[in-house]
Amino acid sequence: MLRGSLAKKGYMRWWHSFSGVQADSGETRTFFIEFFLVNPALGGDLPILGRHPFYRRRRMRPSYVLVKAGVFPDAQGQGGKQLHAFYPISAFKAAGSPLAMEAGDCFCSEDRLTGFVEVSPEEARHRSLMTDAGSMEWDLEVHKAVSCHTGFLASPLCQLLNGMDSYWHGEGIRSFFQGTVILDGVSYQILGDKSYGYADKHWGRSFNRPWMQFACGRLTSKRTGQPLRHSVLAVNGCCPRFFFLPLRRRLMIQFSYTGEDFEFGLHRPFFLSKCKWEVKENGRRYIWHILARNRKAVIKISGSCTKAQLMQMHYENPDSSLPKTPLWAGGNGTGTVELYRRLPGGGRELLDSLHMEDAFCMYRA
Repeated sequence: MLRGSLAKKGYMRWWHSFSGVQADSGETRTFFIEFFLVNPALGGDLPILGRHPFYRRRRMRPSYVLVKAGVFPDAQGQGGKQLHAFYPISAFKAAGSPLAMEAGDCFCSEDRLTGFVEVSPEEARHRSLMTDAGSMEWDLEVHKAVSCHTGFLASPLCQLLNGMDSYWHGEGIRSFFQGTVILDGVSYQILGDKSYGYADKHWGRSFNRPWMQFACGRLTSKRTGQPLRHSVLAVNGCCPRFFFLPLRRRLMIQFSYTGEDFEFGLHRPFFLSKCKWEVKENGRRYIWHILARNRKAVIKISGSCTKAQLMQMHYENPDSSLPKTPLWAGGNGTGTVELYRRLPGGGRELLDSLHMEDAFCMYRA
């Protein structure tokens, strides 16, 4: 995806997040693993860290492969960390069909993730590395059960016209992870149905602002009282452009409900989908309210996460600057979803109301 100008001023990130259980204590934590590639055409045999004083003095843009691994804060807001391992572009090996990537001890494909990252306290003191101290090892199988294809908004024509600042593809918005994670010497079991996994990728010139993501695979029907194994909600913000002119920020939404997909703002003609959303902030939490409709359905989403359960994610922009506002992320979001089918004559029929738990959320104002 990083061709043309994006090869020298662009990024791509492959994201995976999932839950695991510590066998002895029964504690549940949400982990994440990410491959992040920036400005590959500028790289060589050493990672170029844009925030390192040596490269800043020479006004060099970053170029490296970053493997980011870690865990979100727990229910009490404790224990969140992100660990960074940087590799030069020359150490990155990739194949596109099927996808396979390798950097150092870390491997990623469509159905497998293995790797190890360790950061010493001395290394973590270097601000240019943007990392915590600790270690994490993982060996996982992945089954991506539900995908979200953004169609025209990620098409070659849209990319040729620079139609977006950042593109999104939800390759596994409902994914099942199976295996083990060892975090700082403590082993966690990742158990298929209880992993509530999520996988996607972003690429483009710059990060979205505002950055809005909300996804949940742990949904319980209030109509039946039963959990829905193959139902999932995914929300992603986008910043469309028309001949380099920024347009109104939009949301792309897919709600897969018992085998039926309801899409809002994803495909042409995406202007037929209408969406209103707002973010509220109080002393304890962020709250998201979303109302979207298309020709066939209406969806109402209310989600929230306490500030204590969010952690600030560290990245540098492809131009080596730091984002001006913090990017918050967590894996303990909660909320409700109401899904209506539109009827002839303007009426609505409530299909279901659902409760969300352990939702993945990312937000930047």
